[in-house]
Amino acid sequence: MAGKVWLVGAGPGDPGLLTLKGARALAECDVLVYDYLASAAIVDLAPPDARKIYVGKRAGASTLTQTEITALIVELGKQGKNVVRLKGGDVFVFARGGEEAQALRAAGVAFEIVPGITSAIAAPAYAGIPITYRGHNTSFSISTGHENPQKGESTLDFAKLANPAQTVVFLMAMGNLAGIVDELRKHGMPGDKPVAIVREGTKPTQETLVATLDTIVAEVERTHFAAPAVVVIGDVVKERDSMRWFDRGALFGKRVLVTRPAAQAGDFTARMWELGAEPILAPAIAIDPPDDESAARAAVARVREYAWVVFTSANGVRAFFDRLSEAGRDVRAFGDVKIAAIGPKTGKALATRGIRVDFMPAEFVGEAVADGLLERTNEGDRVLLFRAQEGRDVVPDALRAAGRFCDDVAAYATRPVNDPEYRVKVGYADVVTFTSASTVHGLLANVPDAVNALRGKLVACIGPVTAAAAREAGITVNVVADEFTADGLVHALEAAVPV
Repeated sequence: MAGKVWLVGAGPGDPGLLTLKGARALAECDVLVYDYLASAAIVDLAPPDARKIYVGKRAGASTLTQTEITALIVELGKQGKNVVRLKGGDVFVFARGGEEAQALRAAGVAFEIVPGITSAIAAPAYAGIPITYRGHNTSFSISTGHENPQKGESTLDFAKLANPAQTVVFLMAMGNLAGIVDELRKHGMPGDKPVAIVREGTKPTQETLVATLDTIVAEVERTHFAAPAVVVIGDVVKERDSMRWFDRGALFGKRVLVTRPAAQAGDFTARMWELGAEPILAPAIAIDPPDDESAARAAVARVREYAWVVFTSANGVRAFFDRLSEAGRDVRAFGDVKIAAIGPKTGKALATRGIRVDFMPAEFVGEAVADGLLERTNEGDRVLLFRAQEGRDVVPDALRAAGRFCDDVAAYATRPVNDPEYRVKVGYADVVTFTSASTVHGLLANVPDAVNALRGKLVACIGPVTAAAAREAGITVNVVADEFTADGLVHALEAAVPV
C-alpha cells in the first residue's frame, strides 16, 4: 500500500492553536515524527497505538540530523505508513519543511502540507504586542538569527532591516543577538527603539523582557534570558502595556494537577491552557464496568417500568446507552418515562442523545436531587437510580423512606489508577484539583501520605461532598466551588488565586 506523509505545523506551543486539519491528520496517523517544540498535548492527539518518534533539535543538542530525519520520513512513507511529521510553528518558516517536501517528491512518496501558526506572530500577540499597528508601522519582516553556517557570511540586508518604520522579528536569534544589535545600530536604527523578547511564547512558562536596542543585550545577560525566544523590534512594543492579556490572569504560570479520568479531562485542561496555566494530567481513577453487569442490563431492559430514571453523571448516561445499543434498542426504549439529571454536563450528555431532561436541581448534589424527586413523585412510584457503584445513599434512602421504590443500580465502577509517577506529578503541581470523592481516594491510593505531599499547595474541590472526602483524609481544602461543575471549579480558582 502507498504511504503518505503529512508535514504539519504544530503552532508555537498552545495546543489550542493547532489547526483542525492538523488535528485530523494526527488522529489518523500510523507514525508520528515530532520536534522539541511540539507540545505534549498535541502529541497525545495521535492514536494510542501509533508509533511515536522524537527527533527534537535544540541549541547544542539533537537526536537526529536533518538529513537523518528526512531519510526517516521518506523510508516510513515507502513502507506504506501514514506519517505525520510534526514541526513546531509553521512547516516552512525557518523549519526546513521545504527540504523534506522535496525529498518526499523525489522518492515518489505522497505528501501534504498543513500550515501552522508561526511563533513570529503568535508569541508577540500572546505578549500583547501587535505585529502591525496603525501609526507605528506599515510593514514587518521575519528573519532568522541563525543562518546556514555553510554560507560563510550573513546575507541579511541590515540596511533594510534597520528601517525604523517597520517591525522587525527575529527567530532563533538569542545566540547571535549582540551581533544583530550591532548591525542594526551600524545601519542607523535608533538606540532607543523598543525591543521585546518573548520566551516560550503561548505557553504557561512564557516570559517577556522589554528594553531598547541599546540596553537589550545587557538585560539578556543580567536576566539570563534564553532560547527558545522571539525577538521583536519596533514601536509596536510600546502597546504591550495596553494589550497585555495572556500573562495577566490569576492562573498564569500555575501548574494544575488534573485528577479526573483522562477521557473527561479535555474541557478542563483546555480551560487551563486558555488561562495560561499548565495542566498536569494525573488521572486518579478509571471508569470500569461494575462488579455486577447483569443488574444494569436488567434495569435497562425494563426501563419502561419506571416512573423516573435518574442519572448522576455523564458516565452513567454513556453506560445506559451502551446497554441499549447492545440490546439493539435506541432512545425509544424510554417511552414516557421521565428523566432527571444531577447537573448540566449530565443534561448535555442526554441532550446529545435526543433526550430533554424533566428535572435538574438548582444545586448539583444528591440531597437536592432527592428533594426534587419527592416533590415530583407519588408514593409507590418506581425510580431507577443509574449511577456509580460507589455512590452515596442519600437519594435511595430518602426515596424509600417516603414510600417510593428505588432500584439503585451500578452503571459503572471507579477504580484507582496505579501510576508510579504520581508522587512526582503532585510534587510538580502548584494547584491540586479534585472533581469527586473518588478522585480523592484515587490520589490517596497513589500517595498515602497526601497530607504531607499536598502541604503548601492550593487544593480545590468541585463541591462540598468532594471537599468533605478530602478533609476526612486530613487534607486542607482551600477552594470549594459554589457551582458544582468543572466550569464552577475554574471560576473558583480564578477568584481564589491572587493576581
